[in-house]
Amino acid sequence: MGSGSRPGTPGGTKAEATITKISSPSQLSIGCKAFFEKDSEIRQAEVLSIRDKAMRQNIQRTADDAPLDNSESKLEYEFYVHYLEFNKRLDEWVPDSRTRLDKPVTFPKKKNKAAHGGGQQTARDKKRKTNTGGSVATGTAPQTPEPVRHDDSAYTAPREVFSKEKEIEKLRTSGSMTQSTSEVARMKNLNLMEMGQFQIEPWYFSPYPIEYAYTPVLYICEFCLCYYANKTQYTRHRTKCTLQHPPGNEIYRKDDLSFFEIDGRRQRTYCRNLCLLSKCFLDHKTLYYDVDPFLFYILTQRDERGCHIIGYFSKEKESAENYNLACILTLPQYQRMGFGRVLMQFSYELSKAEGKVGSPEKPLSDLGLLSYRTFWSEMLVDLLVGYDGEISIDDLSQLTCFTVQDIMHALFSLDAIRYYHGQHCIVLSERVMEAHERFAKKKLRKVDSSCLKWTPKVFTQAELRYLQ
Repeated sequence: MGSGSRPGTPGGTKAEATITKISSPSQLSIGCKAFFEKDSEIRQAEVLSIRDKAMRQNIQRTADDAPLDNSESKLEYEFYVHYLEFNKRLDEWVPDSRTRLDKPVTFPKKKNKAAHGGGQQTARDKKRKTNTGGSVATGTAPQTPEPVRHDDSAYTAPREVFSKEKEIEKLRTSGSMTQSTSEVARMKNLNLMEMGQFQIEPWYFSPYPIEYAYTPVLYICEFCLCYYANKTQYTRHRTKCTLQHPPGNEIYRKDDLSFFEIDGRRQRTYCRNLCLLSKCFLDHKTLYYDVDPFLFYILTQRDERGCHIIGYFSKEKESAENYNLACILTLPQYQRMGFGRVLMQFSYELSKAEGKVGSPEKPLSDLGLLSYRTFWSEMLVDLLVGYDGEISIDDLSQLTCFTVQDIMHALFSLDAIRYYHGQHCIVLSERVMEAHERFAKKKLRKVDSSCLKWTPKVFTQAELRYLQ
């Protein structure tokens, strides 16, 4: 069959991608790339799913489903699309009326079953050295030592071509809570969440049970994080829920901010609900069912009704690499208020109390690397400006509890390492000093170490037996 044949129909074993024009939106299929109207612009998008607009019933979920039946001309369709070169949080359902029929459509090339069927994944992704699940997916560490690098490649995961089969296999073999593997990391399954006085639009897919997904609004208790599909159930729960703060120990309080420490083994339900909630806003987070190996630190804001969750970070109880943070999230309604910086600073205050240096778990996402690089740079410049005398990288590490590698990465990003009279020196340029002056004028939220009432946890062998 020629290259103009419709994708999904029987034909040759190999075909190139087809670019053609269509006369009706019903000719679109899963995987094709068409043009749609978005905010008074015309954007190209990939079709991920198709459903009947009236019945809200999915007609096509995968590219292997049968093509749409053109005989039902009265049907109106909705397409779940991902806008190319835009973040996945902008993915949405669009009506067929927003399809631009005057633009060409690119249909995917047909898979070669003979070549595709023989290759099976023979090795699983490397798990943590502790051989446990966790509340965050970060990449795998290299198996052989490599030279220390201070560029972004040492902190971020390597770029890989998206493979749905590998993604599903990775989640399946890592103990994920995901139930519908055909939807993994591709489509948002929640339309709107109501949490306290806020209504929040989720950004990404989160594997809530199927009976709670695809509802108009998902109601979440802001104190216990239990979720309900309708308002009546949620209202009844609120009359019975006695929690007014996260179910853990309050280890920090200053003004209206508090931190609570929660053991994932003692409060499994709360921590699992927290992971489900955070997955709605973290694209690259692999959700694990086993939260036992983790401690969760919840940042809250207190008022007359209780302590309302702002964000959190988690850390491993036992980390061979001395990671002091595994996953971090500030809820959307509290973003751009300086709370992310508070979470990062608090993780290092815990490292200081433990008497050891720490670092966030690698690899970092692009946004995570940018946030941490800014935090490291600002803290180091602030320390160097107020320091009188000579100071070494090791001294900076002891004072800040940053690792030497993180300090070097931040200084290189500032272009502050210079070679002078036979030795390396730290030189702060005028641009860096001007940025520091602007930073000093800001009224930023800071963690007061004197308000931290915390003793480092010491776990017995019995408490860590799941790590073996």
